[in-house]
Amino acid sequence: MQQNQVSQIPEPPLSRLLFADTRVAWLWLIIRLYVGWQWLEAGWSKLGSPAWTGNQTGAALQGFLNGALAKTAGAHPDVQGWYAVFLKGFVMNHAASFSYLVTYGELLVGLALILGVFTGIAAFFGAFMNMNYLFAGTVSVNPLLFLLGLFLILAWRIAGWYGLDRFVLPRFGTPWQPGRTFTKAGG
Repeated sequence: MQQNQVSQIPEPPLSRLLFADTRVAWLWLIIRLYVGWQWLEAGWSKLGSPAWTGNQTGAALQGFLNGALAKTAGAHPDVQGWYAVFLKGFVMNHAASFSYLVTYGELLVGLALILGVFTGIAAFFGAFMNMNYLFAGTVSVNPLLFLLGLFLILAWRIAGWYGLDRFVLPRFGTPWQPGRTFTKAGG
């Protein structure tokens, strides 16, 4: 009887260079700082706004949501019906909570990317927010940030090399390989 054999497809040299070779970490540093600054700036402007986190919390988000819901009409709507149902039935009813979530989410993603800590995770959540903005019919800088976020996710191993990931990842590890903190030999 033949046992199951695991086949591994080798990583192409260009992919290995771009996403795993620390010689290109400087490129990811530039991209990471740009994307991080965009997120930090967006969150910071919301943090000081009464309509996002002040005495009128949720007002700005409700305005954004009403604009998105207005884009659901026509033969080729900017906002799909399934997403409009989610916005109207769930997000609109919890606008104040989502207002804080958006504000602090943008700030945390921006800070994590700028500091280069848990870069792949931060890039994932940034791309997730970009997708939600795109689903809501807002183009602006979102496609560019989404694309750069995807590349940062792919380059997670070296995107934080010039940052805190260089020290944090060996200490804490990854879900499939615990770092020194979580092994018996560590500590």
